Amino acid sequence: MKKKYPILLIFFSVFLFASCGSKKKEILLVLSSRDLKDIVKSDTLKVATMYGSTSYFLLRDELLGFDYEMAENFANYLHVNLEISIARNEKEMTEWLAADKVDIVAYNVVETKELKQKFRFVLPQSESYQVLVQNKGANALSDVTELAGKSVYVNANSIFYDRLKALNEEIGGTIKIVTAADSLSTDDLIDMVAENKISYTLAYHNVAMLHKTFSKTLDCHMSVGFDQNNGWLIRNRSRDLRKAIEKWEKLPETALTENHLFHKYWEKSLYFAFKKVKIPKGAISPYDHLFKKYAPLINWDWRLLAALVFHESRYDASEESWAGAAGLMQLMPRTSANFGLNKDTKFNSEMNVEAGVQYIKSLNLAFRKVENNEERIKFILAAYNSGPAHILDAMALAKKYGKNPHVWFNQVEYFLLKKSEPEFYNDPVVNYGYFRGKETVKYVQSTLDTYEKYLKRK
Repeated sequence: MKKKYPILLIFFSVFLFASCGSKKKEILLVLSSRDLKDIVKSDTLKVATMYGSTSYFLLRDELLGFDYEMAENFANYLHVNLEISIARNEKEMTEWLAADKVDIVAYNVVETKELKQKFRFVLPQSESYQVLVQNKGANALSDVTELAGKSVYVNANSIFYDRLKALNEEIGGTIKIVTAADSLSTDDLIDMVAENKISYTLAYHNVAMLHKTFSKTLDCHMSVGFDQNNGWLIRNRSRDLRKAIEKWEKLPETALTENHLFHKYWEKSLYFAFKKVKIPKGAISPYDHLFKKYAPLINWDWRLLAALVFHESRYDASEESWAGAAGLMQLMPRTSANFGLNKDTKFNSEMNVEAGVQYIKSLNLAFRKVENNEERIKFILAAYNSGPAHILDAMALAKKYGKNPHVWFNQVEYFLLKKSEPEFYNDPVVNYGYFRGKETVKYVQSTLDTYEKYLKRK
């Protein structure tokens, strides 16, 4: 992303003080910095962050990341635009913040005494501690003293570099500290360890464990530090901005968003899921040929089928959810068995897609009373995500309350959301009880949005 550097305006108020009986004059310079009123006036919230598996990354033309999406949410709360500047390291981010070039550092910055003197920490996140990242094996280190004579790669101007220097002094100065290029992130260095390109690096335990989920050879058990607080940074002088952030943080919808994004990026990271899937140049997925082959069986555009699979498995044919949904189409065990798959074939890409299409064919029949084809697709997508029972309940509620049971948006969709309320899930027309419909409602919209993006590709 192209970095945008706003013009820095610094205003100085000069006050002259004459001491009694003296001609000496003292000049006091008072620095004025951007605060909430300036953000609103400029219609832009300026945010610094860095590339990372949980902070910010670009994936198939889509901007993603916990910190990016939380910053976007806060900008929407303020009703202003969001401008992102990508820094090479934490030092550069804090320099931009101090110089009024950005309003917030939206990154998992660890609290230090020096930073707390200069800035205010906001949006606190989970504590973590530094660990040595290495590969498993008989030669894996188990104590910091064993780092003597070893080469450890870290970024310059980072908390890891500072910690490694301190460790080096503690054990006699024999650690070979190798500073990595600014272009290499902590994620890149961990990947280099996993690929045996380097032997050691440092990382925070939660980040290292996220990598370990996808790189089973990694060993990150050896602690080299203690638990530390972390969060975003703003200037101490930005008092109104701090109050706005604190008010936004306390909103129930902000807490829901934060919990959702934590799961999305810290527990089931899209960043890593996609690193496992190689997309051929010019293609939507590695399985375009299968979507083109089987989509005609249900009279769908193949790109709509591709969009559904994107939101089911992110094109990871080996994906299996905690509930047992498996393969590209994420078919549940009973559905999978009903359409001819077993434990030996459920991860077979073509057989999984074929079975998924046959399931969609059955859903098309279940919602045949929805005569408009475009509307029926929305009902099928919803049923694919939640199962048809809850959608049929929502249709019954829509009919009872005078809405159109054959229109999705603002009609049946509305009553699916209402199925989490006792008044509605206890209604006599409801056969399948309580259901939390937010995920399904979002799934339908997200799949259709992805389909629209695919249609625009040449």
